This record gives sequence, C-alpha cells and structure tokens, in this order.
Amino acid sequence: MLISTSELNSIQNDPNLIIADTRSFKEYSEGHIPGAVHLDLFAFHWIDTTKQGIENFNDQTRNLLSILGVTPEKKVIFYDSVSGMLAARGVWMLLYFSHENTFILDGGITKWKKENLPIETKPNGFKPSEFIGKVNPEIISGFEYIRDNLDSLKILDARSVGEYDGTTVRAAQSGHIPNSINIDWNQNIKEDGTFKGDEELSKMYDFSKDTEIVTYCHGAYRAANSFLVLRKLGFSNIKVYLGSWGEWGNRLDLPVEK
Repeated sequence: MLISTSELNSIQNDPNLIIADTRSFKEYSEGHIPGAVHLDLFAFHWIDTTKQGIENFNDQTRNLLSILGVTPEKKVIFYDSVSGMLAARGVWMLLYFSHENTFILDGGITKWKKENLPIETKPNGFKPSEFIGKVNPEIISGFEYIRDNLDSLKILDARSVGEYDGTTVRAAQSGHIPNSINIDWNQNIKEDGTFKGDEELSKMYDFSKDTEIVTYCHGAYRAANSFLVLRKLGFSNIKVYLGSWGEWGNRLDLPVEK
C-alpha cells in the first residue's frame, strides 16, 4: 500500500493512474504533483455509525469515488504533506470498497519536493466514472460492535495523550473507550515524513498477529493511518471505527474511561 516517490515519478504517464492530493486547496494551488486532482477528504467527516448512517456513508463515498473517476483498472495514489492521515483515509476508503490497487505516497509531497521532482500549479479536472465497488464489512466498525465486544477486542486509540487521558476535551465526554490502549499515530512517522521501518513499528505494535484490532481517533483519519501501519506489519483482522470519538464521545449512553 506504499509507493515511493521514485516509483510514482516513473509511472506518471500511465493512463490508468489517478493521483489525488488530499491537502487543502490553498496548498494544492501553490504547487502539486503533475496530473494530481484535488480531493479535500476532511470534508467527508462521518460520525453516524447506526445501520442507516453506514448506508448513507456508503452512498456518499460511492459518489465521491465516482467524481474521482475510479474504475476497476485504475491505480489510485493518495498523498498529503507527509505519510499522513488524509492520504491514509483515502487508501482505507478504497480498500473498504474492495479496490486493492491503491497506495499512499510515502513521505508525501515533502519528500517529493526534497528530491526536486516536478511540481505544477495548474489545477486538474476530474474525469468522473460510475463507481460501484463492493463493500468489505471486515475493515469497518460501528459503535455497537465495539460496545458489544469491549472485552474481546484490542482497541487502539490513535489520538494524542491529552485526548486519551481526558485533559484535552473535544466532545461532550472526555477520555477514551474502555480497555483501549493509546499509541499516538504521529509515532508511525519518521522525522522526514516517511513511515518508520517494520522493525521499529513492530516494537510499538507488539500484539499477536491474530488479534482482532479496532483503531479509532476523533474522526477516523489518524485511525486510518494506524490501520495501514498494522496492515503493513501483517495484521489481517483490523477494523477502523468510522465514527471514532466524534461519535462515541458525544453519545452519553456509551461508557468512557479517563
């Protein structure tokens, strides 16, 4: 799921390539990878994981991926400033719709620029498709699944220590999902913006490979980054809690710990 800057640079003329810049439009307009379209994924925050809520998310995401122009033969690469959470969210969304030919640019545009690879400022238009995709329910979780399996899941909180321990308040309730452990997603990334190596990451995520893991943060962006890291390490039973703390922390019927 990772692609290097040199590999992306070598395939830029591939007609079946979609490059999506997930940063702000201001950043995109100041310079982006040639051919990249702009897709600000922060606009697609989702905090309703009731049955109807997930169905609505599926519909909206299909519309979004249709605008992006995804078809079965397309290779889709997402990038942001570093190996970040926005690009990771894009990759997770495509995996959720069973489109495995998707990658995050390791190091993002920071590494691209550092290597003096080409940059353009002209905007690129979308070439829409009619994306269908088949939902993979194995990599998504709603609040009910977590609530009903609190004692059997490994719940991974990818937020900051302050959000986890309740000193940083961003919802009606502060704290964390009971039994969850905190590994801040920032720890996945090296100083140069690329992902850490497997050896270093394995020490952080020292779990049994057959453990069922659910990742969450506040809006399922940081959680998507941790999901990709766990996938990279060979974990296969991982879900992203789509609603994350934005949902859990604002539902007073759900238990919290501090």
